[in-house]
Amino acid sequence: KVSPAGYYRWLTHPPTPRETHNEALKETIMKIYTEVPEMGYRRIRDTLAGDYDIHVNDKRVYRLCRELGIRSTLKHRRYGCTRASSKPDYTAENRLNRKFVAGRPNEKWLTDVTEFKYGSGGAVHK
Repeated sequence: KVSPAGYYRWLTHPPTPRETHNEALKETIMKIYTEVPEMGYRRIRDTLAGDYDIHVNDKRVYRLCRELGIRSTLKHRRYGCTRASSKPDYTAENRLNRKFVAGRPNEKWLTDVTEFKYGSGGAVHK
């Protein structure tokens, strides 16, 4: 819903100072991204401020990164301290036969490592 004259005026207008600054920012952002590709827009903005002394809003860097197709590498934290068993239904040998009373201290040590999986997320709760 723009008039043809307004469209062609916009199409051929000289670049504004903000547009030229954005183009210079895009070049700097691409330089940073090619050096360290796993950086996201937050770390790119921090690098711009710290190393290049360019102070811009993170939303602006985010918008320019979207225009350039830059996305950070997602790093997932590994949960759990044990490896997955090759046989998850393995049951350990019953050495006590329900004789839980010990004749001396530190003779019998017990623990329960039963895990229940519930819900759709696959989370493990003990």
